[in-house]
Amino acid sequence: MADAQNHNIDSLSEFKYSQLKNKFYDYYDHNQFPQSEQIAKYYLQKAKKEKNALEIAEGYNLIHFNKDFPVALKYIDSIAAITKDIKGSFYPARTLLIKGNLYYKNDNLKAALDSYILGLKYAKEQNDERQIAYADINIAYINSYIGKNAEAAKIFRRYLYNRNDITDDYQHNQMRIALISCYLDINKLDSANILIREGQISASISKNNYDINLYSFLSAKYDLKQRKYKTAITKLSKVYDDIVRINPNNANNALYNLGKAYDGLKNKEKVVETYTKLDSNVQKTNITFPELREVYTYLIDYYKEKNDKEKQLYYIDRFLKVDKKLDEQFQYLSTELPKKYDTPNLLQEKEEIINDLKNKKIILYASIVFLLLILLLVVYLYYKAKKTAKEHRKIAQELIHSIEKRNSESTIDIKKEIPELYQIPEHAETENIITKTVPEEVTLFILNELETFENKQLFLKNGITLVNLAKNIKTNTSYLSETINNHKGKNFTSYLNDLRIDYVLERLVKDKKFRSYKLPAIAEEIGYNNVQAFAVAFKKKTGTTPSIYIKEIENSTTV
Repeated sequence: MADAQNHNIDSLSEFKYSQLKNKFYDYYDHNQFPQSEQIAKYYLQKAKKEKNALEIAEGYNLIHFNKDFPVALKYIDSIAAITKDIKGSFYPARTLLIKGNLYYKNDNLKAALDSYILGLKYAKEQNDERQIAYADINIAYINSYIGKNAEAAKIFRRYLYNRNDITDDYQHNQMRIALISCYLDINKLDSANILIREGQISASISKNNYDINLYSFLSAKYDLKQRKYKTAITKLSKVYDDIVRINPNNANNALYNLGKAYDGLKNKEKVVETYTKLDSNVQKTNITFPELREVYTYLIDYYKEKNDKEKQLYYIDRFLKVDKKLDEQFQYLSTELPKKYDTPNLLQEKEEIINDLKNKKIILYASIVFLLLILLLVVYLYYKAKKTAKEHRKIAQELIHSIEKRNSESTIDIKKEIPELYQIPEHAETENIITKTVPEEVTLFILNELETFENKQLFLKNGITLVNLAKNIKTNTSYLSETINNHKGKNFTSYLNDLRIDYVLERLVKDKKFRSYKLPAIAEEIGYNNVQAFAVAFKKKTGTTPSIYIKEIENSTTV
């Protein structure tokens, strides 16, 4: 036997810590306690040999599961001792949560709560989401114990449906079971039944007999709520023997519900038989739960009817002992839970809400300021556009008036009438004037040709360039450019644009049909390839736009 054990130990050497841990929990969850204990011992031995403090701590944790309370508590104290100097880890929060679970398992809920609260404090200081979650979940179990099932259900539901890599499959299953119990206690039967069916399917797939029996037990509680007493009795009687070997707490709860089912059938003898067995179990484990008050009350009343004063006195004594323990725990938990857990959580939630509202206010104010700036910009641009449009209209009106006056007098030069519109800014276009002298006879010839060019309105042809105009009048581009610069006071491009714009200004006033053309047609008519080039040249020459100019002509003719 010893050789076989040594062989098993040797075979464990090939596994990593994570693999050993998985094997431990696999054995432990399937009630193979000797095998799980063997792995825990090897785990600790390996960690000590390698002087790995964190894994030594985990070894102590694994070993404590299979020990009685006093010994298990010593192993947890060893975890605290070896991790006390480790900085930036999930200790001491984890140590306190492990200790809290040990106290809870042994029905010392006062000490369990204190450990959970302190563990939560350290977890929050480390900002360890996983340990915070574990503390919240464990405190939710205590809330459920004292009857605050609606509050507990919120926590179980949150972590059941939003795991976020915080809980493993085992813990996920435990929360589903806890949530089912809460739903049954607060009569959310449909929700409970859905989760029971989900759990039964999962347990069948994994072939976990304990979970199969546990979900059958919860299904029986559901039947009991539905007043299907016979069905509940059948299920509870079937699963009790399997549950009692694994978890005495659940076994006692099963007996309590079995008694309730017999009571539903008015079978007092079976109720008493079941409750008597339950009392015997409670004395062995010394683990209590609030519903025990109902058990002892029923037994006292039963033996009172039977006039069995000895049994009546016995169960009164049992009731007082259990009630005292329950009352102490309940009074402490109901006082300390709100003070140490609920109130700080509410204050934190209040602070988070206040900060959220502050942030929202900041965003709101910033948005308002931004919108106001946009509004001011829009208003500014609107009034600027109106002012510009007014200026453009004024310029257009002056141009129209000047042309009409010139046409009526036939002797006034438009440039003299509104010289500011045609004045060449100093050094604007004459800075490129060529300084070399063109022969006088050539200059006279070019000026004469330009006069013909202007009089015959040849500038309206599309595609005129300095090169082809020079070719047409039989001169070179240098002479032509110099002559235009020196005698017209502008470069060739400005000279050509001015001729076209002067022409279109006058024709638009005189020719109603021409005014009805679209701008692209007008542009093409006076030699431009596109309307954009025409509009730019028009604005540069006059200070207003073709559209406004045409509109003002129309307005002046309708007055």
